[in-house]
Amino acid sequence: MPEIDSGRSNERRMLAESVADFARRATDMARVRKWRGVAPGFDRGLWQEMAALGWTGLLIPERFGGMGLGLAEMAEVSRGLARVLMPEPLVACAVLAARALVHCDNEAFGAELLPRIAAGECVAALAWQEQAGDLGNRTPATEAVLRGGQVVLNGTKRFVAGAAGADGFVVSARGGSGTVLVWVPATTQGSSVRLEAMADGRFSGRLELADAKLPEKHVLAPAEIAQSALDRAVNEATVMVSAELLGIMSRALEMTLDYLRTRVQFGRSIGSFQALQHRAVDLYMQEQLASVALADAVSAIDEQPDDPLTVAAVSRAKARCSDAASLITRQAIQMHGAIGFTEDSDVGLYVKRTLTLSAWLGNSAYHRRRFAGMASADAE
Repeated sequence: MPEIDSGRSNERRMLAESVADFARRATDMARVRKWRGVAPGFDRGLWQEMAALGWTGLLIPERFGGMGLGLAEMAEVSRGLARVLMPEPLVACAVLAARALVHCDNEAFGAELLPRIAAGECVAALAWQEQAGDLGNRTPATEAVLRGGQVVLNGTKRFVAGAAGADGFVVSARGGSGTVLVWVPATTQGSSVRLEAMADGRFSGRLELADAKLPEKHVLAPAEIAQSALDRAVNEATVMVSAELLGIMSRALEMTLDYLRTRVQFGRSIGSFQALQHRAVDLYMQEQLASVALADAVSAIDEQPDDPLTVAAVSRAKARCSDAASLITRQAIQMHGAIGFTEDSDVGLYVKRTLTLSAWLGNSAYHRRRFAGMASADAE
């Protein structure tokens, strides 16, 4: 991300180098293939190593055992791990769920849960969607009823990222005066998770709640706070998914350029053919445009999280990164030729991860509509 790299501190540069070193040591494409279609889809031991490096608590305030850093730092981690298709649910747990908990501003539960998330002892997931395309702020169909000092939950949550290995869920539900957020441990009686395979071999989950009873203190945030906490967490996670897409596209482009330099046809490397050079330059331009859009979104959400224009910057980054990653990874298949279409080719794994991430938290069409709506509102 040139716009971030040019002005970042030595500490941020060291963080990026640490991520790259960890990625080289900890994983390879054989490991990525090993975890495809196998629950929970990631290694808890490696998750503990990531926690020891501070990454699972990077966005958690220091008073709760985290590092208290910003999205610029998390973007470095997300991008670096995505380059090697790390299957661990960093964004789902350490951003989406953890930031929802932080924004709930519930000191008691924050002190109980956030240190465990930062230490890698608890994998949390946010359960907020109920149907395909459910990305707005509509009131959930899932019900939360207070009864005799307990909160009773009934409903179904879908597309729960990180559900396969989750120790608990931050669940959005309809309370008496609007949306509330409730902490539901995975062992809660009346709750069950059904895993659903995704294109890249990882899993999302369907969380079923049937008279799931919890102490009333498990209500993390009342209606006046919950929706804002949810919206902010989703926006922050959307930026980090964009960072993952940037990491994927940059690595896929590198792999393609390496192939063009080494593949020989008609007595010369195919990278010397002008048509392929032009195509490669076009892809590089798309990567750079995506990088700038991401840098703008990171800066906006770190510096002015409540500014309506920040939401527009987030949508611009997600739309740009989704489209660029889709273009670059698919062109990578084409430019690799026949070998690119085989299951043994690593470049295909990047296409499949892109398919999943470009749709998660809103595809490019959704975010272009949201951007247009925000831009129109600002013009008025």
